[in-house]
Amino acid sequence: MSPPIRRPTYPLAHATRRKPRRIPLVLRFYKGAIHNLIVVPVTLHSLFTALVVYLDRNVWGALGLPPTIIPSLSIVVGLMLVFRNQTSYDRFWTGRNCLTTVGTCVRNLARSFLASARGKGADAQLTDEERADTEKIIRVLVAILYAIKHNLRAEFNIPPASLAHYPPHARPNTSRPVSRAVSRRNSSEDGSFDSETLSTAKNEYVALLPDGLMGYEDQGLGLPLQLTVLVESFVRRGYERGWFHGPQASQMTVQINTLVDAYGRMETIRSTPIPVAHLIHQKQVLLLFCCVLPFATVDDFGWWAVPIVAIVAFTLYGIEGIGVQLEDPFGYDKNDIKMDGIIEDTRQELMVLLDEWRTKVEGRGTGLGGMFD
Repeated sequence: MSPPIRRPTYPLAHATRRKPRRIPLVLRFYKGAIHNLIVVPVTLHSLFTALVVYLDRNVWGALGLPPTIIPSLSIVVGLMLVFRNQTSYDRFWTGRNCLTTVGTCVRNLARSFLASARGKGADAQLTDEERADTEKIIRVLVAILYAIKHNLRAEFNIPPASLAHYPPHARPNTSRPVSRAVSRRNSSEDGSFDSETLSTAKNEYVALLPDGLMGYEDQGLGLPLQLTVLVESFVRRGYERGWFHGPQASQMTVQINTLVDAYGRMETIRSTPIPVAHLIHQKQVLLLFCCVLPFATVDDFGWWAVPIVAIVAFTLYGIEGIGVQLEDPFGYDKNDIKMDGIIEDTRQELMVLLDEWRTKVEGRGTGLGGMFD
């Protein structure tokens, strides 16, 4: 009897879930491949090589260059591509570590809040206001993860406070996140937005936010920072209620500062592209090398120079295309960080903690087997 196959459970279920590979990676040309980015340059270089071979064989007959020119150019091309890919993967890896830091800080804060939120005395119960306040802040912690994700993807989050003076029936439907690029394309000259376009965006975490919360993104304040103010205020209220002592409250503030710092580093990756001078020179060097290669191979290989140049162009432009995809790792591409799954896993964890804590404070159980005692 074969041993049972381990199935992923809820811890990391969304982030690590994989489908069985039915096609070997060497034969895959979609779902994560970068062939769509390089098919045009590879095709053009192949056609150019065919033209060079035709002219060399049938028109002029003396288009060949010494093959010794190739090694000197290949060294430069290799060094530039190595730098490009190493820099891009470093941005990808740093972004993933920063997301882990943000998730760790949210977990630590939620654990401390739930374990410390209790009434004074042996049999004292939390008031309705204190219970509602604690539940609200746990949801805010989860909402911070979604707010960071949407801000890194340049998407709106919640209605701006500048719309507060409008009657409720006259406000644009901005209760769901929407891409700023889409919003600009659908905005009129007076600044209003197409509500139909806004209503088609995702609605992942609006229910986690406090009722009536308005945003200030149109004034330059990101929602993640706005939500951390609510968390900091809860730490102060917990200290005044006697839930946290001074050093503990100080450590919670450190966790909030660490979260904001990690988000700031993710913003740096998102808003700082590779210098354009490097990108221009790299593209030009790649183009020069692949255009010189047909002249250096036509005498020795004839028509075989066409597939040879196509293979070389496929390799070099493919490496460059990988660097392009990894440069901004916070989007929706197959090769980007699995932000959706990672955040869903953290949300699941915190919601279980919150449900068990609610079971404990309502007297319906011990809460995680007595863990909240």
